[in-house]
Amino acid sequence: MEKKVRVRFAPSPTGPLHMGGVRTALFNYLFARKHGGDFLLRIEDTDQNRYVPGAEEYIIESLKWCGLVPDEGVGFGGPFGPYRQSERKAMYKQYADHLIAGGNAYYAFDTAEELDHLRKEAEEKQQVFSYDQHTRLSLKNSLTLSAEEVKQQIESGNSYVIRFKMPENTDVTEVDLIRGSVTFNTAQLDDKVLFKSDGMPTYHLANVVDDHLMQITHVIRGEEWLSSMPLHVLLYRALGWADTRPQFAHLPLILKPTGKGKLSKRDGDKMGFPVFPLLWTDPETGDISRGYREDGYFPEAFINLLALLGWNAGNDQEFFSMDELIENFSLDRVVKSGARFDPEKAKWFNRHYLQQKTANELATLFMPLLAKRGIEAATEKVVRVIELVKDRCEFVADLWEQGNYFFVAPESYDEKAIEKKWKEGTSEKLQAIVEVFKSVSDWQTTSIKETFSNFMNEKEWSFGMVMVPIRLALVGTSTGVDLFDICELIGKNETVARIQKAIDIIRV
Repeated sequence: MEKKVRVRFAPSPTGPLHMGGVRTALFNYLFARKHGGDFLLRIEDTDQNRYVPGAEEYIIESLKWCGLVPDEGVGFGGPFGPYRQSERKAMYKQYADHLIAGGNAYYAFDTAEELDHLRKEAEEKQQVFSYDQHTRLSLKNSLTLSAEEVKQQIESGNSYVIRFKMPENTDVTEVDLIRGSVTFNTAQLDDKVLFKSDGMPTYHLANVVDDHLMQITHVIRGEEWLSSMPLHVLLYRALGWADTRPQFAHLPLILKPTGKGKLSKRDGDKMGFPVFPLLWTDPETGDISRGYREDGYFPEAFINLLALLGWNAGNDQEFFSMDELIENFSLDRVVKSGARFDPEKAKWFNRHYLQQKTANELATLFMPLLAKRGIEAATEKVVRVIELVKDRCEFVADLWEQGNYFFVAPESYDEKAIEKKWKEGTSEKLQAIVEVFKSVSDWQTTSIKETFSNFMNEKEWSFGMVMVPIRLALVGTSTGVDLFDICELIGKNETVARIQKAIDIIRV
């Protein structure tokens, strides 16, 4: 019987969740849903020195906002808990001891100062010091000390770590579900620390033990962990779990918009876009980093954007609902090379999802923004305004930029438009039009337009002479939606008052 698919997203709470991390969570989520499996959230907080308060809560809130709700994990419960590694601390030492007993790991008593000295010596010779099969027999560890000396070191309370004993000059070959067969030679690998002097396991040991105990079937993670794969494969073998080890898939990097390298917060700061799903306030410095949510992106646009960074469905489709992503997703369509992020494409996705929403849906999102400005407006009016301006918008906030004149009168007028269009005699013509507008009894777009057109034709005035000045009076600029729609929505009294005000201020 085939094992049930179980995948995990296992971030460290060392700060805000990068969008690359969200993409890793997304691909795990899609894979689990596609195969009827489970999606777990595990918090890997073994490095207590790098723990940042609030980061764990931020991770959970980000996943919820994105619609990537775990089946099990921190904050969600489940039968394989605890899902926070610091709460599993007691169980790891037995596996480290098992590795030592089997000759696959050893105690190392070298101090941090001694190792720093060796690194500096190597640097002076333009070399790089590595604690590995080439150097370990000249260092202070249980491979070079007698059993009695090792016992004495431990009983004396001397600080030590447990290191993996990398096999000498051995090829480790593993099939990566994205990259195919990958081979590493252990001669190039160091003896990683598995268990630290503070009694906590390192990422490598805890990761392998937890994936085994939580019955993880597929490890889908970022490309930066590819170099760790041979160590993890060897750990599975050394612990007797080779036959049940998960399959690996390493996702491509998300690259910066221009130039070389991985997308970073610095790129976002420099080019004016967020790299985190939610706004983040650094608890130490108070520095604020922008978030996609607070910048006005819809979660479905953010998810659609991330899904296409390194994956495609094999056709020209670019817009996917979550259900469509689940249906189409497969690891064999994930590319090996890095995927370049385009901030303009992100806005394009958001525009698409905004246009898909009804005016009523957008009104629900827009009215709180009006309320913050102290503006009360009937829902019917807001809906009508949105219907008129939404095709000009990418974000809900743009509804204000494109339609603020429906709610507040302009406080200034475009100087260039005045110079170009407000000619001698314009004020007198607008004064006559004010009187015409006052006479309109049925204040609807069609009747306003009809009365106005009849008057203009009777006077034999050019429409071009007054349309921009009227728009300037109502909007403050020479742009905007249909003039008579504006008139209807702001009302007769407001239309007359705005034109009169412009005449009094601009008079030529």
